[in-house]
Amino acid sequence: MELSLIAIFDLIGTVAFAISGAVVGIEKKMDIFGVNVLAVTTACGGGLFRDIVIGNTPPNMFKNPFYVIVSIVTANVIFLNACMNKSKPEKVRRAYNISLVCFDTLGLAAFAVDGLRVGMYAGFGDNSFLLVFLGLVTGVGGGVLRDIMCANMPYVFIKHIYALAAIAGDIILILVYHVIGDIRISMVLGFISIVVLRSAAIIFKWNLPRVNH
Repeated sequence: MELSLIAIFDLIGTVAFAISGAVVGIEKKMDIFGVNVLAVTTACGGGLFRDIVIGNTPPNMFKNPFYVIVSIVTANVIFLNACMNKSKPEKVRRAYNISLVCFDTLGLAAFAVDGLRVGMYAGFGDNSFLLVFLGLVTGVGGGVLRDIMCANMPYVFIKHIYALAAIAGDIILILVYHVIGDIRISMVLGFISIVVLRSAAIIFKWNLPRVNH
């Protein structure tokens, strides 16, 4: 049961972030190779950072390329769909942007809780600070790489409650785990917490303070 839950989170995060990366690549008018690279980077970049931090080398994406393949397949499906719908009316474009935000949120939530779980199973269960960091970097690392490769200011630094949602969800996961000792329930509650917080931030346009000139 636990393995299947982990596989579900991994698959949700991979597909969601691959879609996110592919959509951004298409919007930036990249060719099919660029779209694939951006999809794989977005989907697997956070896990790459996480594995390097905990000394899991070579990173898991190279030892088990299944999720890289999933990212590539997803990217090509999105690319093909975009080629078949080149002239998108405004209503379709708006739906496109909404779906991008939704997939980005699902990917963030799935990878943030899974990154923490990987750290826990790697023997760092008593280091909550490291666990939250691993969850955060797994959740946002791929998106940051995506935005840098597209010459954009990373989304995590400028829009709504993004990284903070991952941090809050991971803290809730740890607290619940310490109380009930069930990693499955803790992961589900952490995932839900991130999705709810991110969704509320988008709906109510919550943003962190900034200096306005």
